[in-house]
Amino acid sequence: MSETTQTERTPADTATAMPKTYDHLAVEGELYAWWEQNGYFTPEKQAALGQSDPNAAPFVISMPPPNVTGALHLGHAITNSIEDMLIRYHRMLGRPTLWVPGTDHAGIATQNVVERILETQGVTRHQLGREAFVREVWDWKDEYHARISLQQRRMGISTDWTRERFTLDDGLSDAVLHTFIQLFNEGLIYRANYLVNWCPRCTSAISDLEVEYEEVTGKFYTFRYPLQDGGFVEVSTTRPETILGDTALAVHPDDERYRHLVGKTALVPMLNRPIPIIADAYVDPSFGTGALKVTPGHDPNDYEIGKRHHLPMINIMNRDASLNDEAGPYAGLDRFDARERLWADMEAAGLAVRVEERVHQVGHCQRCHTIVEPLLSEQWWVKMKPLAEPAIEAVRSGAIQIIPQRFERTYYHWMENIRDWTISRQLWWGHRIPVWYGPDGHAFAAHNESEAQEAAIAYYGEAVHLEQDPDVLDTWFSSGLWPFSTLGWPEQTDDLETYYPTTVLETGYDILFFWVARMIMLGLKCTGSVPFRYVYLHGLMRDAEGRKMSKSLGNALDPLDLISDYGSDALRFTLITGGTPGNDMKLSTTRVEASRNFANKIWNAARFVIMNLQDRTLTLDGDADRFNVSYALPDRDQLSLADRWILSRLDAVTADVTRLIQSWQLGEAGRQLYEFLWNEYCDWYIEAAKVRLYDGTEAEAQATCQVLVYGLEQSLRLLHPYMPFVTETIWQNLPGLAQDGRALIISRWPSSRGLADASADDAFGRIQEVVRAIRTVRSEYNVEPARRIAAQISAGDYAALFQDNLPILASLARLNPAQTTIAAGLPAPDKAVTLAVAGSTVYLPLAGMVDLEAERSRLQKEIDNLDKQIQRAAGLLANPGFVNKAPAEVIERERAKQAELQAKRSQLLERLATL
Repeated sequence: MSETTQTERTPADTATAMPKTYDHLAVEGELYAWWEQNGYFTPEKQAALGQSDPNAAPFVISMPPPNVTGALHLGHAITNSIEDMLIRYHRMLGRPTLWVPGTDHAGIATQNVVERILETQGVTRHQLGREAFVREVWDWKDEYHARISLQQRRMGISTDWTRERFTLDDGLSDAVLHTFIQLFNEGLIYRANYLVNWCPRCTSAISDLEVEYEEVTGKFYTFRYPLQDGGFVEVSTTRPETILGDTALAVHPDDERYRHLVGKTALVPMLNRPIPIIADAYVDPSFGTGALKVTPGHDPNDYEIGKRHHLPMINIMNRDASLNDEAGPYAGLDRFDARERLWADMEAAGLAVRVEERVHQVGHCQRCHTIVEPLLSEQWWVKMKPLAEPAIEAVRSGAIQIIPQRFERTYYHWMENIRDWTISRQLWWGHRIPVWYGPDGHAFAAHNESEAQEAAIAYYGEAVHLEQDPDVLDTWFSSGLWPFSTLGWPEQTDDLETYYPTTVLETGYDILFFWVARMIMLGLKCTGSVPFRYVYLHGLMRDAEGRKMSKSLGNALDPLDLISDYGSDALRFTLITGGTPGNDMKLSTTRVEASRNFANKIWNAARFVIMNLQDRTLTLDGDADRFNVSYALPDRDQLSLADRWILSRLDAVTADVTRLIQSWQLGEAGRQLYEFLWNEYCDWYIEAAKVRLYDGTEAEAQATCQVLVYGLEQSLRLLHPYMPFVTETIWQNLPGLAQDGRALIISRWPSSRGLADASADDAFGRIQEVVRAIRTVRSEYNVEPARRIAAQISAGDYAALFQDNLPILASLARLNPAQTTIAAGLPAPDKAVTLAVAGSTVYLPLAGMVDLEAERSRLQKEIDNLDKQIQRAAGLLANPGFVNKAPAEVIERERAKQAELQAKRSQLLERLATL
């Protein structure tokens, strides 16, 4: 297709319409609404426009659902940025593209938020009752749900909002019921009384993955354990209150110190309850006293010992971590108050030996940061090994690829050592466990009470009273079904058939097991297929010093503030290009500001190009694909060396960026685009193009204008997935493009057009080398920027190259063409700076650059000043008082400073000798 375009607005009008600086606040909201209203985010719109290839494999991402409680934070921002970059890239490739958004009900987190609100009103959830409380949470959700979606829109994400899902939606709830009942009927879900991680604040069991261990300085208590036959054994613990739940003392079977006590009886301090002394190989004779108190009801290792020796398992705690009747006189006390009271009583009884400070790991609830208590509790569990085995094989066989690959080892280690998963939570907000109990406690898993009653009649022979389990499922249970439940499973919907399995799951490496592994296991179990082909893991956000961002350190950056200050494009570009897969990233406002400057640089370049298109006729060129329309290029014989060079570089960058994205090196691809646009297109090509635009013939200026606008348009396509707002805004202002239903968001991704030109790369590269060398000398001699200087270039075989391109050379290096001599061989003049560069020798006569006498005087003053600094540094380093007392790093810094001063002095002496 080829067409000559006459636009509704002239290029001059367009340039006038573009402000001098890019104002993201004036652009982003309006442009996003335009994209969304036009349906560009949906695969149906792609198909209706004919933009996507119906025979191509769809590209699908299920968005990690943010908590409905949440506000946009940097974790969301990097996920949004990377996923939108991938979505926009594949959309431009012409693949049917779907990005499914949604939010998570976030059981514990959401319930905690609403409970805190109720507390301010003097009301508890128990006073409200379950139904009323759940209605309160739904009301809260309805009010705040839109907030996170609006914040995500500010990131510019092109997700299909028509398919937005919530984990408690009816369809997703059906998927949860279906999965639970299937696993229950297969014996993979069971109920048992085991030791769990218990959060007293949330009053719920939590999984191993929801416990965060922190290093704290605590107390290590050593005390005397009375023996029934008289005497004592010294024992140590960090949790004295658990003494009240001891059911044995244990020693190592080979420990000679205690072998004679095995089989005898000890008495629990203050309670005088008799317990056995047993031998178990788990005990470490070198730790503490070598004798271990065994509390199976409150310690996971003791629990295993208890099972091996058939010990009683006593629970001394209530759900709020106060002590129960098993604690005797300490019943009703908070666990930490009981610890103090019990230890005081033991001191009074002469049983306390010593208390030492000791650093140890203490588990905290991930949600509320309360210290977790190991507690015996009847819970629902999932047998994980039968689910883990096929999930391990899916990665090992390559059906799923984890990026970066090194995380596969971590994945295998965790999956091969997986423990059963506690899925019940003692909450009211969430998917209620679909189990009803009969009069004798028999459990019936069913979709609803009516179905459960049918099963009960078949079991009992008559209708009976049923009670539904009060607990809800772990949030991660429903999240584990996300890739296929959002597409309609268990119903066989068109979406499920078309878009499942999804293509890539992108998330932080910190939830590889929380979420990713569970999706793989449940996806294989429920659908018989992997839920995605690739897992792309990004790192965590840290501040400029590498510290974890937190409110307590005051170093947390709010992405919404960054967007307001610098623009969505700047934040996105920084997040995508600032790191590599699986590695943590250091973020600072300085980096975001630099990306904002990049957006402004492109904007200014576009304004320059558009203003120079005045009164010129441009031809749109392309093929039968109206989404692949760009500007026609002039014939090759009309191109200058600079034109050929930038087209060759554009061809190479297009191929490199495409290759890097396809190999998941998204950050490096963006960095190469930055280097090309900032350094090569803006700083070199635009400056070189000005020679033809201002001093060339009309035909030359026309040809260069065509190359300028072609290079800009193609570059905007390459950059669009990274910086969608500024690129679309500029593209819409380019003459003739935004017609016939065209928009940058649905334009084709560029491909190589065979414009590689090795001879142009080499030739223009030599001009660049000479220009850089001359610029360096000008800087060293403080030559005024506007001052044109003389040059003699002994160019050998490259004399014709430099002579033909003297106007560009003179413009870029600020040479005086009338005082510039170029020949194959030239003798070296007196008093000139000599540069051996690019296969040539360049002489820059000093008289043409500086006032020789004034420069000699200036250099001598600098040398005299350096001599004083060097003398001071030498005196300091010769002072024994300084060398013997100062820290080593301070001394080393002074030595480095002295060496730097001496090197600078040598350079100035050489320059003075040249003068």
